[in-house]
Formats: sequence, structure tokens, C-alpha cells
Amino acid sequence: MPNTFSQIYLQFVFAVQNRKSMIPKEKKEDLHKYMTGLVQNRKAKMIAVHCMPDHIHLFVGYKPSFLISDFVKEIKVESNEFINDKKLTNRKFKWQEGYGVFSYSHSHVDRVAKYVLNQEKHHKVRTFREEYLDLLQKFKIPYDEKYLFRFFN
Repeated sequence: MPNTFSQIYLQFVFAVQNRKSMIPKEKKEDLHKYMTGLVQNRKAKMIAVHCMPDHIHLFVGYKPSFLISDFVKEIKVESNEFINDKKLTNRKFKWQEGYGVFSYSHSHVDRVAKYVLNQEKHHKVRTFREEYLDLLQKFKIPYDEKYLFRFFN
């Protein structure tokens, strides 16, 4: 739509079903490239992406041409199909239901991008559960434990 301008930065976080460590380190670059294409096909800009064995962070410059829920749903469905079709994992793959989405100002773009790209380092000292709960608390997002990602030891 002409004369419509936006600047929205969103970090999406979602997990592998049952938080299983299914995404092999040697296959994550293939997934990063595919996810980048999915984001770009939706008129958004991939700023940073990093896939851990059991979850993923996408940091995007978002254009409000899609509902956020549709944006995430389509990316999860299409990446599920890609992972299974290309046999990137040893077993049937599926993302867990739900996701986290967190918004940032332009002044935080560099810091958040570095954070996303350095997930390996962060998870040497903090678990995904600790990281996710910290995000919910930092953004003052109320939550019910029963609706959080299933966390297994």
C-alpha cells in the first residue's frame, strides 16, 4: 500500500517438539538458508538466524503484510516439510506448538543480532528454559507454566 511505512524488529523463538535435540550441527546452515528464503518470501528481512539442536531464533525486520501468527505458522509448516523431505534429521521432525515473539527498537538491532548469532556461547552457561523464561520476564509477558514449551531434562 502506498504511503505506508513501518519499522518493526521481531525475534521469534520456537522449539523442536518435546525439546528433542534433533537438528544436527552440520545441517543447520542448510536450515538457516531455507529459513532466510521463507522470511524473504514474506517480504521480511532476515537479520539473524541461529538454530540450536532443540530450538531456533529468527530475528527479522518485519513488514506488517501478514498476521504474525500466520507468518510463524507458515514458516514452521514449510520448514517442517523441508527438514523431513531433505532428511536433515534421523527421525520424523516437527516443531513444537507455540512460539515466542519479542519486539525491539532500531537501537537494539545490533545487540539482538549478536545475541542470536552467539547462541552456542550463551547455552554453555544458560539453558534454553532459563533463556526463554528470562525473555518472558524481561518483556513482562504473563504466562502459565502449563502453556510453556515442554521442557525435559
